[in-house]
Amino acid sequence: MRFSRMSAPRILVIPGSLRTGSHNAKLASVAAYEFAQAGVDVTRISLGDFPLPIYDGDLQAKSGVPKHAVNLKRMIGAHQGVLIVTPEYNASVPPLLKNAIDWVSRVQDPHETRGEAFRGRAFAIAAASQSRLGGARALGALRLILAACHANVIAGQLALSFADEAYDDMDRLKNQADGDALRELVRQLIDVSQRMM
Repeated sequence: MRFSRMSAPRILVIPGSLRTGSHNAKLASVAAYEFAQAGVDVTRISLGDFPLPIYDGDLQAKSGVPKHAVNLKRMIGAHQGVLIVTPEYNASVPPLLKNAIDWVSRVQDPHETRGEAFRGRAFAIAAASQSRLGGARALGALRLILAACHANVIAGQLALSFADEAYDDMDRLKNQADGDALRELVRQLIDVSQRMM
C-alpha cells in the first residue's frame, strides 16, 4: 500500500542507542527504509542530537526544561506515528532512552497539558538483541513507560532475536520471517497513525 503525500502520515524513527555498530540503530535504519518504501514521510533521528542531563526535578525547578527536551518534544509532535527501537539493558530500557522520555514528558507548551507529545499519535516499539528473547523484556518495560505517559502504543511489536547474525553485509535483514515481521509492524503503525490524523 502506498499513500499520496496528502494522506500519508509522518513517521518518526528513534533508535535508543548511540553505540557504534548498534544492532538497534541498524534495525531503525531498516525500518526507516520500509516506511519510505510504503510511501510515507519518514524521519530518523539520533538521541545524540538531543543531549540531556539526567532528569532532576530540582534542576527543572531551577533552570526549566532543557531546550533539547523541548526540541525533541516538538520533533515528536510534528509526526503522527513514532517507532522506538530499544536495546535491552538489565531486562529494561537503557538510561539514554528512559531519560529522554522523562524529560519530554515534562515539556508543556502554552495551552497544552503536560506530556502532550505522547497523546494524539501512535507509537510502535521494537528491539534487537543477541539473545534468544530479542529484547522482549525491554519491550515490556518500554510499553509500560509509554502507557504511563498516555501514549497510544499499538499491539504489535518486534523482538529481533540473535541480532548479531540477523543482518547481511548491506545491513539488511537476512531472514525473510524477520523482514516480514518488520513490514507488518510498519503497516500497523501506518494504519493506526493514519486513522489518528
